[in-house]
Amino acid sequence: MVVQQHRSGGGARAVCALAVVGVMAATAGCSGGGGGGDRAMADERGGADSLDAVHRAAAVLAGTVRGTGTGTGAVTGTGARSVAGSAEVRTSMETAAGGTRVTIRGRGTYDFRNQVGRLEVVLPEDAAGEDEHHPITELLAPGALYMMNRGAGVPADKWVRIDTTTLEDGNLVTGGVTDPMAAAELLRGARQVTYAGRTELAGVAVRHYRGISDIGRAAREASPKSRGALAAAAKGFRTDTVPFDAYLDEQGRLRKVRHRFSFANEGPAVEVVSTTLLYGFGVPVSVRLPDDRDIYTGKIRQR
Repeated sequence: MVVQQHRSGGGARAVCALAVVGVMAATAGCSGGGGGGDRAMADERGGADSLDAVHRAAAVLAGTVRGTGTGTGAVTGTGARSVAGSAEVRTSMETAAGGTRVTIRGRGTYDFRNQVGRLEVVLPEDAAGEDEHHPITELLAPGALYMMNRGAGVPADKWVRIDTTTLEDGNLVTGGVTDPMAAAELLRGARQVTYAGRTELAGVAVRHYRGISDIGRAAREASPKSRGALAAAAKGFRTDTVPFDAYLDEQGRLRKVRHRFSFANEGPAVEVVSTTLLYGFGVPVSVRLPDDRDIYTGKIRQR
């Protein structure tokens, strides 16, 4: 497969060859679904407080809301300890295609205030016809995805840049990693929330919420920097709802979120499960975006 970056009108546009190794290529060309006009609501087990806690999770990460208590929906304090700002990140993206289950993993850091991050993405063995692969370095920024070691024919010192607002999935699955801020912003579109109880993640007490998010609603409610990519996803997915499981700590910070994206072309539906794990809040994050001279604009062959 050849991926060609085009420049026309508003700038670069990348063909939506979903996922960095092409294992999700069956999801390309997804058709848009009908807009869901359902009023946001929570069932009797979750209640309005649970819905509010999930809606506020992205704002807590970005530091625009302080001291949110999960399960109460109220601002309970102003201490800096309740503000995330930045975090260490681990991701996984799993799909089953042709009877084979494939998982792409990522690890790095993310700055939620500026919405930039750096991750190393590890491809599974044989996903691209080889036994071993060098990790792909990904830089995440509002409206853009930069990848180094992306594909055959790309010079070793060059980056590939993709305008995420032109991708049919808004980069929710294309890069093999869901942008951590986009993963959180999707929760702004939650229209059903069930409180599933308390549990622990790596020794941290968390509350587990389960629900369905409307991508179009999330795009409308998202912060300005996230809005473009989510708006593209709202138009490009076959269905406009995404089931999720979210885990929030006592300060209302998102610790883990799992989304289940479903795609269907002419063949059977394909499910992609994307999981984002956050920890080490307050970690320093340094991301320098590439200069124009360091960006490759030619053809990219799938490995």
